Amino acid sequence: MISLRPVTADNIDEVLALRVRDDQTAFVSTTAESLAQAYVYFATAFPFAVYDEETLVGFIMMGYYEAKQYYTLWKFLIDQAYQHKGYGREALKQGIAYMKERFHITEIYTGVHPDNAVAKRLYASVGFVSTGFHEFGMEELRAEV
Repeated sequence: MISLRPVTADNIDEVLALRVRDDQTAFVSTTAESLAQAYVYFATAFPFAVYDEETLVGFIMMGYYEAKQYYTLWKFLIDQAYQHKGYGREALKQGIAYMKERFHITEIYTGVHPDNAVAKRLYASVGFVSTGFHEFGMEELRAEV
């Protein structure tokens, strides 16, 4: 049973210990970097720990991108020990559902490194498609929700 839970004093150390595989580090921010951004953008960043029952398996952060005036899947990772088990797809679905329920959105955006084929397939599996726009070395994707 996958659930999204707040990052708190009780789980912060575990969240900070989440790691992706070495070949993925160029594509993904660390949880420390992500939480620093969430702190600075506290009014528009929504970070969550991803759990399978009581086991922490990942991290997801959605946000509002004020410069473009749209909601985003901002940060996302599943720990290397829990990849390829379906957690990513389910966590994405729950994150999108959270944003839809809380902000009544009809679309959500994300960015992906053009060489990150695994992430592109995962995002496509929940409805993301390329907008054709590239910025800061990232390809923009959009999903209707």
